[in-house]
Amino acid sequence: MMNVIEFFRNLPQKKCHKCGHAMVEKADCYGNLCDECDHPAR
Repeated sequence: MMNVIEFFRNLPQKKCHKCGHAMVEKADCYGNLCDECDHPAR
């Protein structure tokens, strides 16, 4: 059985749904857009 910590370390990096760039995840982030695509001025 795989260790829980190893499971989460081995997950692929989250990508932006709109542009496809890798996202820097935040602890409370469930969004699927990067900071650039989710900017309020766009």
